[in-house]
Amino acid sequence: MPMPADVLEGRLRAAFPDAEIVITDLAGDGDHYKAKIVSEQFKGLPRVRQHQLVNKALADVLGGELHALALETSAPAQ
Repeated sequence: MPMPADVLEGRLRAAFPDAEIVITDLAGDGDHYKAKIVSEQFKGLPRVRQHQLVNKALADVLGGELHALALETSAPAQ
């Protein structure tokens, strides 16, 4: 069963409450998303570590309910 975009966004907001989050359904099927996340939690972290934090927040659904997730992460511009 696919994950609705609002559920994905809710999960990400729970993990990154300060974040600006934009979810894009890449294929229109609820299985392939792109998430753009801008969060203070990413400040000073390399991109791979930022992505690890997102993957950890979604570990229980990645590869199952959530088939594919492209990530664009950053800290806010100062």
